[in-house]
Formats: sequence, C-alpha cells, structure tokens
Amino acid sequence: MDPVFADLLQTASTTADEPGFGLLPFFNELRAIKTPGPIEVLCAMTMSFLLNLIIGTLYQRTYMGTRYSQDYVHTLVIIGTVTTILIMVVSGNSAVAFGMFAAFSMIRFRRNLGQSRDLAFVFFAMATGMVVGARQYELALVTTLIVALAIFILSNKDAFAPQRASHQLRIRVNNDVDFSVAFNTIFDKFTEAIEMVSVESVQAGMMSELRYGLVLKDGVKTSDFMEEIQIACGNNRAILTSTQRELDA
Repeated sequence: MDPVFADLLQTASTTADEPGFGLLPFFNELRAIKTPGPIEVLCAMTMSFLLNLIIGTLYQRTYMGTRYSQDYVHTLVIIGTVTTILIMVVSGNSAVAFGMFAAFSMIRFRRNLGQSRDLAFVFFAMATGMVVGARQYELALVTTLIVALAIFILSNKDAFAPQRASHQLRIRVNNDVDFSVAFNTIFDKFTEAIEMVSVESVQAGMMSELRYGLVLKDGVKTSDFMEEIQIACGNNRAILTSTQRELDA
C-alpha cells in the first residue's frame, strides 16, 4: 500500500480511540494531501452519491405536479456525482479546466422542465457535487442537510400558496330556478368562500350553466356536498373540479 495512505489510515484508526472522535479529523487528513488520491476520490464519490440520493428523495417526496419523472431524479443523482469527479479532476489544473469548460459549453439540457423548482434542484445537485469535489466535506454535509430541511418545510407547510379557490363547481339549472338564492344555504353549510364566475345559457336557452369558484371547509365530505347540490339543482348536471394541483406545461 502507498505509505501516505497507510499513514492516513493509521491516523484515522488511532483517532477513533480518542474522545470526541468524528469525521472531521479524517477529512482533515485527506485534505492534507495536495493531490486527491484513489481513496479520497472513492470517498468523495460515495459521499456525493449519498448526498444526491437525499436530494433525489426530497424531490420525489415534495413534488406536487402531474408529470413526475423517474428519469429526471436519476439525472439529478448522476449530475451531482459526476460534478464531483469533474471538480476533483480540474482542481489546480487551469488547462484542463478551460478544456472541460469549452467541451461542456456545447452541451444542452434537452428536457423541458415542467416547474421552476426542477431547475433549482439541478443547481442544488450540482452545487453539492461542486462542494464535495472542492474537498469541503463538512460544508457539503451541513449545507445539503440545511437546504434539504428548508425545502421540506416549505413544501410541507405549503408556504406562500396563493389564496385561490380549492374547487370549481359547474351546475345546470332550469330557467325557473332563482339561482341567486337557491344554493345559499348549502354554500353557507359547506364552504368558507364562494364566488360566481359566470352564467351561461345552454340547451337552446332552456337552461343556465353556473360556474362558481369555492373553498370547501375543512373536514367537509365532497359526497355530502354534491348530494345536496344535486337535489337543489333538480338532478341536473353538477360537476366539482379540484383546482389545488398545478398542471405542468
């Protein structure tokens, strides 16, 4: 075995017996070597891969669109891990760095990103890979966990969500129904907010189609709400559509 790495492993094993042992002394010993060796490269790739697995899992758990892609998550993990390799290769070698910059400037990301946060996750994975590749192992671990926790809290709490209708209701009623008051009791019982969006004449002028934006109260059963609406509109067409989920472009 290389004497340098033999000394490194010996130091790590000796430090393990000391009080307050952690990864910090081991990382410091790795950085003491000017040029990354095989063991450090392997450790860095493993660390980058694990951190990017956390990022991929976070993306999967917090995704709220309708076009989730397993391939995209795989790409995040691969990008982050490969970035670590590239940063370690070009470290201290400006000629190689400029050569790689020229080569990668011709690469384009071909996937159409459905949401803005998809691009943010690409930068998150790349940044994590860069920090690990720069041999800032503690910084990579701490920042990845902090940013991941912040993203999880924002998604879990639905922070900065717009004040908008949770559902859209379409009802058809006969022309003899006074729809301005016919459904008020039901709306007061089941909704927190209600707004009429439009009134349209249908069926050759024999019926009216009403469109409402509404927010259902917490704990309300949709089936109970629709049952009473169906009775009030004379068993004509009644359609309730959720507007909570954002459709990807």
